[in-house]
This record gives sequence, C-alpha cells and structure tokens, in this order.
Amino acid sequence: MADYEYGRIRRLDESLRAFGVAPDVAAEILEGGEAVTRRTSPAAKADWMREAMCKMDRLMDPESRQAVRETCACCLGGKRLAITKAIARDNATLEERIAACNDAPFVFGNSVALEGDGSVTVRFFADGEESYRCACLPQAREALPITYCYCCGGHVKKHLQAALGRKLAVTVLETALSSAGKRPCTFSLRFADGG
Repeated sequence: MADYEYGRIRRLDESLRAFGVAPDVAAEILEGGEAVTRRTSPAAKADWMREAMCKMDRLMDPESRQAVRETCACCLGGKRLAITKAIARDNATLEERIAACNDAPFVFGNSVALEGDGSVTVRFFADGEESYRCACLPQAREALPITYCYCCGGHVKKHLQAALGRKLAVTVLETALSSAGKRPCTFSLRFADGG
C-alpha cells in the first residue's frame, strides 16, 4: 500500500478500499499520488485530481464512483454538525427546518430551497457572479469532472439529513469546478423514502 502525504489523495485511497474497488483499478486511479505532497503547488494538486477523476469516470460505474466520492466528504463534524442538529431539534416542520438551513451559510453556503417537485436545492454561491471558485481546489486551471464534486455532495447530504431528520439522495447538478468557474455549485437532494 502506497503512502499518500496529501490528505485528499489519502482519503480517496481509503474510500476506494472501503468500497472494495479492485486493487488494479484503484492503483490506476491513484497512480502518481505518492509524489503529491504538502509542498506540491495547489495547481498541480488540482491537475492530479482532474486526472484521477477522469480515470474514475472511465473505470468505474456512476453509482460506485459517487459512493466513493461521497465518503471523501470533509467538515462533517464540529460546529457544522452542532448547527444541523440544533436545526432539527429547534424546528418542528420541514418548512421551518429549510428556513433555518437558509440561515446557516457556514454549513449550506448561499441557499437551501424546497422545490415544487419536493426536491431540495442547495447552492453554495448566488447566481450572477462574474466567476466562481472552489474552496477545496481554488487553483484549478481547468474544469474537473463532476465526479470530484460528490465529496461536497456528501457534505451537503450528511448535514441536510441531520437538519431535516430524513434520509436523502444527492445529485450534483453543476459546480464551480465542473464549469471552470462559470456556474455556482448546485446540488439537488431527494428524500430517499419518497416522501
């Protein structure tokens, strides 16, 4: 097993193993990752991640790569989790909880909206900005496959589940990374129980 200094690659390796991805497939995805260190430039880190995500898109089915990337989510505990648990505790109805999520930009970014079809849309930025930049890979020089952004999808899903008290499924619609800075990060969530 390779030793990955860069935390995002180490987490990807752990997730690939946890989901039982074939060792040869995981090795191809992670190729060169041990050379990415804390001292590697942010742009070079983004380049490596782009290549790894392209390999995942080529070598893995959509459901598997989404599951792997969702488990790479960060910022799942601490103050953010305390906020989402308080939303669930202090608000009785779905509408009240959605409104409270809107007042929690530290967790959910720009907006949380209950749509007419029953889905929930979470946006990390407002529409109409001149450009958008990912907080995770701010120096990305080119667009990344949307597969990368399922880590943030996992973040949104986990915290919204805690706030709403319901199981959710997430779809990443578009992101600052997938659009090369042209569109805001937007996630659609549906209640897994169909309600």
